[in-house]
Amino acid sequence: MSDPVWYRSLYWRIAFGFVALLAVLLLVQALLFLWLTDRIVGPSSRTPAQLAAHVATDLSNALKSNPALEIETYLRERYGHIYQPFVVVMHDGRSASNRPGRMPPGFQRAAFIALRRAAGGADLPAAARGRPPAEIAPIVVDGTRVGAVAVPANPPPLFVALQELGPTLAWVAAGLLAIGAAVMALVIFRPAHRRLRTLEQAASALGQGRTDVRAAENGGDEVSSLARTFNRMADDLSARAAALSASDRARRQLLADVSHELMTPLAAIRGYTETLAMPEVDLDAATRQRYLEIVGEETQKLETMIGDLLDLARLEGGGGTLAVEDVRAADLFGRIADRHGPAIRERRLTLETRVDPSDLTVRGDPHRLEQALQNLAANALRHSPEGGHVYLSAVADGDDVRISVRDTGPGIPPEHLPRVFDRFYKVDASRTATAMPSGSGLGLSIVRTIVERHGGSVTADNAPGGGALFEIALPRGRGPVPSGGTGKTRRVEAMVER
Repeated sequence: MSDPVWYRSLYWRIAFGFVALLAVLLLVQALLFLWLTDRIVGPSSRTPAQLAAHVATDLSNALKSNPALEIETYLRERYGHIYQPFVVVMHDGRSASNRPGRMPPGFQRAAFIALRRAAGGADLPAAARGRPPAEIAPIVVDGTRVGAVAVPANPPPLFVALQELGPTLAWVAAGLLAIGAAVMALVIFRPAHRRLRTLEQAASALGQGRTDVRAAENGGDEVSSLARTFNRMADDLSARAAALSASDRARRQLLADVSHELMTPLAAIRGYTETLAMPEVDLDAATRQRYLEIVGEETQKLETMIGDLLDLARLEGGGGTLAVEDVRAADLFGRIADRHGPAIRERRLTLETRVDPSDLTVRGDPHRLEQALQNLAANALRHSPEGGHVYLSAVADGDDVRISVRDTGPGIPPEHLPRVFDRFYKVDASRTATAMPSGSGLGLSIVRTIVERHGGSVTADNAPGGGALFEIALPRGRGPVPSGGTGKTRRVEAMVER
């Protein structure tokens, strides 16, 4: 499975998205905090003395314009939002504050005492003598002091700021987290979720037997890598399903072919044996003997066919190990000539062999290689006319050995060439001058299986001068081996009466 691109990895995208969301959250919170502190603390960012003077001047102007001013309402509307609390004490006994709940304990009483002290009162209590606890600014209307503004000299405790800013910051943080989670879900997780759903649907369809479904491979993260792996698995399953289907069709076809081929000799045997067993049929000795010979021939054909089927099944199933060694090509050709010598002389044929170089060796199992060449030679002799020629040649070709078997028969019709190696496929009806009995139709299939198990290849074609031409490519041997025969070019000719 190919690794995803690191910057497209789902893990990295989640990590980057989390860091980006956290950074945006902190940035917005910081900006909000600055805005809130500027709005709340900004007006009170002056020193206590400056704030007291500012409020005193403002109240002086307001009272001058409206002597009946409601001081408490005025302070809440105009200064209720600022962070720093203060108190206004009037000489007529009235008092008001912009933030009554945020005043330090006892501050209003201390401010009143400080105000009387500032006015020069002689009856101050002992606790009020000394430095006042606040910065005080007088409220003067038309030259007359009517009151004073007292601002605590020390800032409010930290919990006051938390109580002021905490709820707003908490609600904003919760909103930002919700928005950020929604954005991450849409940007990061939704595409992956959509592709995972597609992959799940494809896997479900594949489980139901549909081998044509594929998952989307777009993207470069772990999901796309998983989709590619799934598609490769689906391709393998599709190929295996196609192979199983083809194998099943081949098996059914083989059963049909075997049944058909076996029925022919069995029907002949049954017919002739029933005829011989009929007491009412009077057969002379010659006819009876001819019938028995036909039964024997059909029995032999049946045995040969069954033997070829078993041999082909063992070869195609991988049964039996190959005793691989270096085999001299000249020895293989010599055994072919010895095996078919009587048939060659009987039909006045000529078998010519050629090995170049003379000590050329083939790497393989000698018995299986001889079986393959014997089948090809028997096929060539079967379809060569009387007095014809059969040519066997083995030539070195780099690391391979090219073995060819050619006859001088009518050749193979072009439309039959692609199927000559199929089981039970015969072209005898299309080939004339066939003097020898037809085989089982399995010989060429056995040849192809043997050659392929040796790592070689076999082809069928028509020779330029006429006749069929079979060529085999096999691995070349490692070197010369002791000869089991003459190792020279041989020529076996028919005995012709003069």
